[in-house]
Amino acid sequence: MTDELERLANAVLWPGFLGTEAPQWLVAELEAGLAGVVYFGQNIGDELSELSARILRANPDALIGIDEEGGNVTRLESATGSTLPGAAQLGIVDDVEATRASGAELARRVAAIGGNVVLGPVADVNTDPRNPVIGVRSFGSDEAVVSRHVLAAVEGIQSGAAAACVKHFPGHGDTHLDSHHALPEISLDIDEFERVHLEPFRAAVAAGVDSIMTAHIVVPAWGPQPATLNAGVLGMLRDWGFDGVIITDALDMAAIRETVGIGAGAAKALAAGADLLCIGNPTNRGEATLPDQDQRDFHEARDGIVAALRDGTLSRARVEEAARRVGALAATLRRRAGSADAPSDFDASEIVGRAVTGATADVESLAVVDARRRSTLAVDSASAYVAEALAGDGYRARVDVARAPLAEQDAALDAAVADDGLTVILIDRPDADEAQRALVDRAAMKDHGAVVVNVGLAPQRPLAAPVVEVGAASLIGARAARERLIASSAHDDVTSRPDTDPAD
Repeated sequence: MTDELERLANAVLWPGFLGTEAPQWLVAELEAGLAGVVYFGQNIGDELSELSARILRANPDALIGIDEEGGNVTRLESATGSTLPGAAQLGIVDDVEATRASGAELARRVAAIGGNVVLGPVADVNTDPRNPVIGVRSFGSDEAVVSRHVLAAVEGIQSGAAAACVKHFPGHGDTHLDSHHALPEISLDIDEFERVHLEPFRAAVAAGVDSIMTAHIVVPAWGPQPATLNAGVLGMLRDWGFDGVIITDALDMAAIRETVGIGAGAAKALAAGADLLCIGNPTNRGEATLPDQDQRDFHEARDGIVAALRDGTLSRARVEEAARRVGALAATLRRRAGSADAPSDFDASEIVGRAVTGATADVESLAVVDARRRSTLAVDSASAYVAEALAGDGYRARVDVARAPLAEQDAALDAAVADDGLTVILIDRPDADEAQRALVDRAAMKDHGAVVVNVGLAPQRPLAAPVVEVGAASLIGARAARERLIASSAHDDVTSRPDTDPAD
């Protein structure tokens, strides 16, 4: 039986869970006031709308959130790749109406499966080209560009039946570490940090954004605690007049789990001013994931809150305040339910087509060597669907340039060059991964007609071969790149072919 303090803690907890059906423990907690759930890739099945309905029957006020950004990050299309523009593509096009329409379409898609919180847009200004977790998820490296597109995306999402959640406050753009695996520290000049990285969040607050997600990053000038646990950092949002829901990034990420722990992290985040605690994706531990990892992580977070309430290190008034904000958001979303759909003339392909630039060709087939980095916990950037959509029925090979010996890499290159198709090197880290750059160099020596398709940030240093700049590792981006290279008479349907690549 859930006691009074457990029920209060439930009102501010937002767990992930395993499977495509709601486990019994989750249903019971929802009936006992759990704030809602966050969907991840493992939850996406054929009956997703029924899953949402089951959750809402257990708690009609449940917030159902999902990481759906377009471009590199999708959960709804995790098996096939996103068919919506990514943030970097929208920043390149720099058409705020296109961004607003994309936001509205995101909200429509999320609402269609019973969700009501879009975990986006990304408001980080990506000023470090080595950034392993943001990159093309950002609208760009200029705070003015990012600010105006964050504003448009928020307006678009919240014109539908969903809440927007800008992330990752106070800015995850100037780091070369991933907080899923470490605790990044940003030692940028504090005046520059405030001028550049805070600006898009100020714009979002001024636009009336419903929620803001914290980052597990340390800015030494603001103290030794990561922003998620730092009252001074989270207090900035309240000082700006933000009265919406402050949501933590996932507490099972190593930046929290491997430092203070999920339980203590939950209590400390609430004490610092967070309102809704995302516990995270229980599959993030990889092979160490236990069959009941979702329930274990949830109980660890709730037990930490209850213990802190009982020993007085966390005030009941603070948790009640957080619960009121979460409840107010649920009430807002009930009123917003049934809002207008995205414009009927929305054309994602046209927008992405404007973003994809660079080399062109008029060949019959492509021979693709996929040299992208491995996928991360946040971004499934190396999924096979990108290379498959690009190659069509042509030659396709996956090369792990970080681990494969040069002889193995060259064998894949030689096979591509020997193929009848145009040699294409698919990369995503041209300025941060010298092994990708070296592969391009060798490809250009072996085949003077070789081209590069880059789905990451545009390189600051020239590459040895002509480049098609895509700006997203997505299905729709790969199709647009293929359009630039394949003769019109050779276009084929690649969306129905099975994924034959080994899992990345």
